This record gives sequence, structure tokens and C-alpha cells, in this order.
Amino acid sequence: MSRVVVGMSGGVDSSVAAYLLKEQGYDVIGATMKLWQEDACSVEENGGCCGLSAVEDARRVAAALDIPYYVMNFKKEFREHVIDYFTEEYLGGHTPNPCIACNRYVKWEALLNRSLSIGADYIATGHYARIERLPNGRYALRRSASQEKDQTYALYNLTQEQLGRTLMPVGAYSKEEIRSIAGRVGLLVADKPDSQDICFVPDGDYASFIEKEVREKTGESLPTGNFVTSGGRVLGQHKGIVHYTVGQRKGLGLALGYPAFVLEIRPETNEVVVGTYDESLTHTVRADRLNFMSVEDLTEPKRVFAKIRYNHKGAWCTAEKTGEDELTCHFDEAQRAVTPGQALVLYDGDYVLGGGTIL
Repeated sequence: MSRVVVGMSGGVDSSVAAYLLKEQGYDVIGATMKLWQEDACSVEENGGCCGLSAVEDARRVAAALDIPYYVMNFKKEFREHVIDYFTEEYLGGHTPNPCIACNRYVKWEALLNRSLSIGADYIATGHYARIERLPNGRYALRRSASQEKDQTYALYNLTQEQLGRTLMPVGAYSKEEIRSIAGRVGLLVADKPDSQDICFVPDGDYASFIEKEVREKTGESLPTGNFVTSGGRVLGQHKGIVHYTVGQRKGLGLALGYPAFVLEIRPETNEVVVGTYDESLTHTVRADRLNFMSVEDLTEPKRVFAKIRYNHKGAWCTAEKTGEDELTCHFDEAQRAVTPGQALVLYDGDYVLGGGTIL
């Protein structure tokens, strides 16, 4: 009997994942990853994954399913690979996706290593995605059966070893079906709301979080600076570069007589470049820190469907390698708000071909 450690967040998806795997005959162990802080965080009432109620809900579900349950401490890994990364990226003028980093380095790398050390064969999560082994022998993510809940974008960076050791039973179902299963088998989390926010910034105020991090480490405050045009003309003063992201229109506090958009953030000069809507459009997107999934590498230009952020509907482009660790996509239609630090994820049909971090 294969043993699987299910990462249980206390939500309905991971709870049903544990139930489904037990029904399929696996030796299931439940585990909640302690990632952030000691006490409950404010987002947990919306179904978050980092507080005491999440642990309690997961523990009660595990008891109902009659499976062993543990809390595993990954605070050190989370601090290094998620919080510090998140802060440094913003200070560098980028807009990171911390969930992608958390998935790759904490929810998979750290959890998988810990699980293998206790004799498990697999780990499992409640993500809406499917893993398949292709005819070429490689593992790849396939979009979930429920397109509106598909989470493959945030998982594009997983390695072949991680994919080969992972089970995602929820990807074959819709959210409504998952809630129905939970209700049918009497799980207390059947109607628990989904979490929406980044767990360590529950109020959504990223800039204040980063400013606090910097003050605690250096004792200094982040400086204000200038809004400028692409040509360098000063338009006004900004509150600090961490308050802005490429593509942002609201909250700039500028009266220019036309809608202004953030075009670029320049940490070296502490400037935020703003311009018109037309200036915010581009056909070309470059990325590095590449990870290929359905193929080992991209050896020639290829037509793909690509997403430039989690809630992007996606668009057609031609992708080609333009460096050892650089990818360039030429989109058929101009894209707005191409944001350095976000992920560029390429799809070949239903399968994730690969992706990288937007430059």
C-alpha cells in the first residue's frame, strides 16, 4: 500500500483530497504546514491556511477520516523562500507572486523531503490541477476539469521529481462537486469559504508590510521619490516605490488631464515612470528563471497560449529561447500591464509547457 502525506490547510479542497485518496486505498497521513506566525492570523476567518483554526479544522477532519495527523513546522523555509523573497523583489522594483515561490520551495520541496524521510511515497494537495505522464516520459500539469478553478498557473515551477511524487485528486472535479462530496461524507468544512488573500499580508497592504520589514531589519524608512515621464520629466512625488506596480492606474494622486499608468519602476533612481494607456501596451514579453515541464527545453519557436498573471485570460503568442535562461514571447495582440516579477506561463493545449519570471 502506497503512503501519501496530504498537505491539509483546513479547507474543503485538501480535506476532500485526503478522503478521496483514502477511498482509493492509499495509506493517508494528514499534515498541516506551520508557515507564518504563532497565533491565528486575521485572514483565517475567511478560510486561510496559517492560523490556529486552520490547524483545528484539519485535525478534526483527520479524526473524522480516521487518519494520522501532524503539524509540521516550516517557518524557517517560509521566511527564507517566501517572505524575504517577496520583500526583496518589491524593493527591486518587481511585483512577485509569493504563492508560486511557496508552492515550489515550501509546499513541495520542504514538504516532500520531510514526507519521504518518514517513509511516504507521495505528497498530495487540494489544488485544482491534474498531473499526467506524457508519451515523451515527462510529467506535466494538465488544466483541471473545472476551468474556472484551474490553478496550474501557480504551479508551473514544479520540478519533474516533484510532479512524479505528487497526487492531485481534486483536479478531476468542479468546486461544486468537491463541496458536495464533503457534505455527503459529513466533513465539517463542506461550506467553509475559500481563502482570498496572501496569508502573511491579510489586509492586502503589501507596502506597509514591506516598510515594516525594512524598519525592523535596518531601522530606516523607505524614501519617497519622483514620478517621471519616459523622457525623464518630473510630474510629482510618489510615496515610495513599493506602493506601486507596473500597470497600476488608481491611487497615483496625479492630475495630468489623462489617465496615467505606471510603466516602469526604477529602484536605482527611486523613480516611478508613468505614461498613457497606449504606452502601457507591448507585444513582447521576456522572462528568465525558466522551468520547462512538458518538454525538456524549447529548441525552436513554438506557438503557445500564454498567461502573464494569475487572472489573465491568456493570449496567443510565439515563444522562443533568446538566451541560455531567457525566453521571449511575441504576442499576436498587444498586452497591457506586463509586470516584472510575475510569471509568464506557456500552455500547449491543456498542458503546461513551462514558464519563467517576467523581466
